[in-house]
Amino acid sequence: MLITSLRTLCEHCDIELSIGAVITGQPLTAAFGVFCAVSVISFACTSSARAEGSSAPYGHGGMRFPQMDAIIAQYNRSGELFRIEGECRSSCTELLAIRNVCIDPDATLSFHAALASPDQAVDAGRNRRMASYYKPKLRNYLLSNHYMDSWEFHSISGQDMIHRFGYRQCP
Repeated sequence: MLITSLRTLCEHCDIELSIGAVITGQPLTAAFGVFCAVSVISFACTSSARAEGSSAPYGHGGMRFPQMDAIIAQYNRSGELFRIEGECRSSCTELLAIRNVCIDPDATLSFHAALASPDQAVDAGRNRRMASYYKPKLRNYLLSNHYMDSWEFHSISGQDMIHRFGYRQCP
């Protein structure tokens, strides 16, 4: 009965259960084997329950281009859904370049020039690079309204990102 339940749980989580010599190559007691199986299944099910990324850890920006490029490449390789949610400022907005990105309607995205600090001079090349992470309609809006001319933050709601600029709404 327990084995049948574990197999059902494994099928639900898309993993396979094999009781026997797990890691050590040594026979396991039934109790220890069940404990290991339940632990592995619990971890696998918890991990796969939300197999999507979130902008939350990056919301306040402060990341350099190479760091953001690595995150974007990782999600573009995996094809996982990536959610822009909550506050997403500065370099966090570069995550819009992820192919499978969606935006929570309650999110707020804040844009400014591609600067690391307010006393830095605006660099047109860095601004072009940052703007290249955005869809053309958003890029044109930001540039024509001079949102990328200074350190000053300019916020756009998740609703506007979805309805005005064509980004996908999160499910």
